[in-house]
Amino acid sequence: MMPGRTSLGQGGGHGTPTRGAGGAPGRGRPGRGAGPAAPGAPGAGAGGGGGGGGTPGRGRGTGGRGQTQGAFGRGGSRPAKGRKSKRAKRQEFEQADAPTLGGVRVPRGNGSTLIRLRRGASLTDFADRIGANPAALVTVLFNLGEMATATQSLDEDTLGALGAELGYIVDVVSPEDEDRELLDQFDIDLQGELDAETDEDLQVRPPVVTVMGHVDHGKTKLLDAIRHTRVVEGESGGITQHIGAYQIVHNHEGVERAITFIDTPGHEAFTAMRARGAQVTDIAILVIAADDGVMPQTIEALNHAQAAGVPIVVAVNKIDVDGANPQKIRAQLTEYNLVAEEYGGETMFVDVSAKQRLGIDDLLEAVLLTADVGLDLRANPDKAARGVAIEANLDKGRGAVVTALVQSGTLQVGDSIVAGTAYGSVRAMFDEHGDPVQAALPARPVQVIGMRSVPRAGDTFLVAADDRTARQIAERRAAAERAATLAKRRVKVSLEDFTHALERGKVETLNLVIKGDVSGSVEALEHSLLQIDVGETVTLRVIHRGVGAITQNDVNLASVDNAIIIGFNVRYAERVEELAEREGIDVRFYSVIYQAIEDVEAALKGLLKPEVEEHRLGTAEVREVFRSSKFGNIAGSLVRSGLIRRGAKARVLRQGTVVGENLAIESLRRFKDDVTEAREGYECGIGLGSFNDIQVDDVIETFEIREKERV
Repeated sequence: MMPGRTSLGQGGGHGTPTRGAGGAPGRGRPGRGAGPAAPGAPGAGAGGGGGGGGTPGRGRGTGGRGQTQGAFGRGGSRPAKGRKSKRAKRQEFEQADAPTLGGVRVPRGNGSTLIRLRRGASLTDFADRIGANPAALVTVLFNLGEMATATQSLDEDTLGALGAELGYIVDVVSPEDEDRELLDQFDIDLQGELDAETDEDLQVRPPVVTVMGHVDHGKTKLLDAIRHTRVVEGESGGITQHIGAYQIVHNHEGVERAITFIDTPGHEAFTAMRARGAQVTDIAILVIAADDGVMPQTIEALNHAQAAGVPIVVAVNKIDVDGANPQKIRAQLTEYNLVAEEYGGETMFVDVSAKQRLGIDDLLEAVLLTADVGLDLRANPDKAARGVAIEANLDKGRGAVVTALVQSGTLQVGDSIVAGTAYGSVRAMFDEHGDPVQAALPARPVQVIGMRSVPRAGDTFLVAADDRTARQIAERRAAAERAATLAKRRVKVSLEDFTHALERGKVETLNLVIKGDVSGSVEALEHSLLQIDVGETVTLRVIHRGVGAITQNDVNLASVDNAIIIGFNVRYAERVEELAEREGIDVRFYSVIYQAIEDVEAALKGLLKPEVEEHRLGTAEVREVFRSSKFGNIAGSLVRSGLIRRGAKARVLRQGTVVGENLAIESLRRFKDDVTEAREGYECGIGLGSFNDIQVDDVIETFEIREKERV
């Protein structure tokens, strides 16, 4: 060990520095004061002792502050990097008397201690709230049967189970409360603004109307009839630019009144906006063809509108065609709690013909009467704007283009706005005719240019103090959504681990999405699955069934409802497989109906033991078909993903439906050369043996079967 080096004493006199050998006391000389020299600590030289009434020296050790500078830093032989910070010492002191749980010391609550956590919180966030070591919580969670890192986002159930084990009540903040707390940090209090408004501040605003109904019942023609007959006076040439929402003016009892229409693609978009907290619509117009009557999408649209608590005006369209029976429509809708006024009910029915433009004025009158009688449509225009992004897209020349509906306040050019996780400033605004707008009042739809990125349809927007504030709000929202998404992926259930999830109380229902090549197969599979005896511990529910390839909507639905997708003689649509893998959705493909039934039944009874799995190698798109008398049809193809390997198993897909199964790549050529494989981006000729039903745009999918260990 290196010898110590003494410090100068700072007592009544000056101590003479000396060097002591490591391990032996140093021989310091006394200072000029009355005090003797203090003995050196082991491995260090002694410093001069403090004189009578003097100040000790600067060195550290047992002989006062007049000690040596050790070879590894202050305080002698202990390395400096081994010293603990004050925070670590305080945390160690707090946990010294903490009770142990599985051998780990963790501060415990009293069973009623409330902890508020954000969505997707990690064990580190939990540890900060209770003053614990995150590593200790990792161990506790492992003892509960869950494995997670200290920084991994956790779902609400996992956080609740951990809190219950430690004596805490975990309250995961809802997205609305989380966003409200975020805005409070920037002095934006939306609820406080509403509470502070008086009747003098509020002014009458136009109603916002959405048109819904069954496909081919005339929704688009009805909207066109309304737009082209009741545009703002003075406009010529009709509407020059469609922006997804527009405003018309109607003469109601001698007064010009505006009505805002939202041109949504259907009740799916209507509900998607509601799912993001955007209650946009004041009144819904339900369009029903007088010759067809109530159809499945009519009932869906009706259910969506009733779930939103929106008043409904029924437009009975196509009254001019043969076979029209408007009275039949009124009788059918009584079964769905829509009773016409002439039958003693409260719902207004209007007979119209969008093609002949008959009854349009009566329909607009019914909308205004419904708004006046049952709704209080007022807003404060004298404040910063708040509203909803109806739709948004990315334009090559103008960047992000957002159709915004102002709900309160006034939106002006130059305002800094934030919509969801997107932000920017209003560089320009245009109305439905393409004319520039300087200010947009409540219930006014405008096209906004100037956002840095494209928001989602249904995202609410607000005006911030400046661009910096808008950017910070958007970034924090993005971080919160990312954490919540990562946490949601942890609760996905596969068919293999369903029984374990059931035992842990994670799930009580097995949700299924069934897609097949024909409707008969889907109905037969659904009927057979629902006949499985699952007892009282679990419920089997088919939340969606359909015909065709597995689409993005199927994956999104399975992600929301934690469902498993079963495909019968169908495959993925374009770019859907990557989405399913990213969302952690279990997708199963079958060509024999009994295999699907056996797997689901085995999963419900805890008997499923997968032995093999299909591993996809690659896909190739057929660009041209060559006829050969010797080899049959040869598919001139472009490899789109992965690789095509000679001898591998293959199937042929046509618009997502399997048309050839249990095939093999018998020949593979590049130009005139035989090759063993062709990789992504290369062209090749593929021979499938005796299978000759190959058409242009078909997809050849190759795969191999691998053994899979049970986890």
